[in-house]
Amino acid sequence: MTDYAVGDIQGCHKSLNRLLKKIKFDSSKDCLWVAGDLVNRGKDSLAVLRQLKTLGNAVKCVLGNHDVSLIAMHYGLVRWHPTLLPIAEADDRDDLIAWLIQQPFLRVDTERKFCMAHAGVPPQWKMQRAIEYAEEITTALQGSDSKEWLANVYGDKPKKWKKSLQGYERHRYILNAFTRMRYLKKKGGLNFSAKNAPNASSPLTPWYQFPKRKNYDYTIVFGHWASLGFYSKNKIIGLDTGCVWKGRLTAINLDSIHYKLKIFSISCKKKSI
Repeated sequence: MTDYAVGDIQGCHKSLNRLLKKIKFDSSKDCLWVAGDLVNRGKDSLAVLRQLKTLGNAVKCVLGNHDVSLIAMHYGLVRWHPTLLPIAEADDRDDLIAWLIQQPFLRVDTERKFCMAHAGVPPQWKMQRAIEYAEEITTALQGSDSKEWLANVYGDKPKKWKKSLQGYERHRYILNAFTRMRYLKKKGGLNFSAKNAPNASSPLTPWYQFPKRKNYDYTIVFGHWASLGFYSKNKIIGLDTGCVWKGRLTAINLDSIHYKLKIFSISCKKKSI
């Protein structure tokens, strides 16, 4: 039995299956952790959702920003993205969205001391606090007022965390941190405009390099940052290697993260996504 983690799939169904074949994934005994952004941009998000849903307990996903946007499209809060129209027209759309909503924003393995979040975990939060904050917004998304909640948590502010934040402002920050974070400003505020790879001359700091990280006792596995590419250093593992941009789709063996990391990758340069 092996646990694997894979980066952003973004609707690249054929690439996903090529990677699963390479790692010899067996859903009867293995488990696939998916770092969010299951859908969008690629050619077959519908097939990706259907396949992952079918895997049942053999898959553990976290929600990414594109997954949240899909749920918002389903509710009629934003316009449907052209690549996601097959989902809009699918007979099983309601079942697929219901399954997607049941996925959390953070998954934590307390025994093996690692976690997965789409964009990462703010360095200002101890892991127990991160777990609590993730549960807050997961519960809200899964609640009876899910549509109203989602309509009110779209936005960029506040950009700086305060324990005193309440209501939608509090949840908006938590949601953005788990699904959209890349860079932090000098005093820890979120920056959403910079998406490029880290540059030493930039005044911004990648969230995982921010001083005095309070959750250093855990290895954090994340996606979301295609320009960063594969990254593995100081208990941080970035898995978004830009498959949808004709880069690569990458997986790791989660049982190896504290030893010699086992990495598996396939090229997505061919138009097979």
